[in-house]
Amino acid sequence: MMLTGMHVAIIGGDARQLEVIRKLVELDAKLSLVGFDQLAHHFTGATKLQIDEVDFADLDAIILPVHGTTLEGKVNTVFSHEQIPFTEEMLVKTPKHCTVYSGISNSYLDNLMKKVGRKYVQLFERDDVAIYNSIPTAEGTIMIVIQHTDFTIHGSRVAVLGFGRIGMTVARTFAALGAKVKVGARRSEHLARITEMGLTPFHLNDLEKEVQDIDICINTIPHLIVTASVIAKMPAHTLIVDLASKPGGTDFRYAEKRGVKAILAPGLPGVVAPKTAGQIIANVLSQLLYADLQKRKGNA
Repeated sequence: MMLTGMHVAIIGGDARQLEVIRKLVELDAKLSLVGFDQLAHHFTGATKLQIDEVDFADLDAIILPVHGTTLEGKVNTVFSHEQIPFTEEMLVKTPKHCTVYSGISNSYLDNLMKKVGRKYVQLFERDDVAIYNSIPTAEGTIMIVIQHTDFTIHGSRVAVLGFGRIGMTVARTFAALGAKVKVGARRSEHLARITEMGLTPFHLNDLEKEVQDIDICINTIPHLIVTASVIAKMPAHTLIVDLASKPGGTDFRYAEKRGVKAILAPGLPGVVAPKTAGQIIANVLSQLLYADLQKRKGNA
């Protein structure tokens, strides 16, 4: 599986993008790197450029960071002091087949991609990426719990809210460490699967009742579910770890008022295991780019 002849621009990002660069260089893609001025490492086949030096008319793909852009249309990068603009003027110069990849999206990116009519892939919407990412997420959650409690996970009472791709891995991991895990969900098939896994299921409608005896609450649901009335029912020593994307699903203001420790911890893979998280993205990206290349060869 080689990407010879494919020209890809990688714009901004963090340590995870280094794994993407390594992988694509290995597969013989031609890379233009923007926002990597302070990166000491030199990659053969990859050229560091300023954004205005990029030949957009020659690009087959553009890879944005996991977080995409800001709402103002700027790309953040840890390898440069400056944010990088990502605009309609740039994108309209790209060939019709050019695909834009990012981890997640926002209203700016959604509107921009609709306007220019280019294919747009959000990697974190994919089941495979989310499931692979749930592994470093679970490990990072263990790290946070150990740092912020004075009791062992073994024997502690843990409520996991949500039984999606992350919730399932987190619940299984904490159970494997000897915690007494119960999982809140709504769908009947999720409640059945939780039972099958040897964990205790409960319906999220009963959340206020179910939190009355817990030590740790781990939320994966990206809307307000750990409300003031839920927090009011928790023991004072309960630790809340919210893994949902910002702003999370917890009333942090009320938690602070009541003295319940609540931590918002989105994006743990990039924090606790950037190398692994980068390899996950790189592997999926290289498959998608290769499929695009084959499709174009077939249409040529």
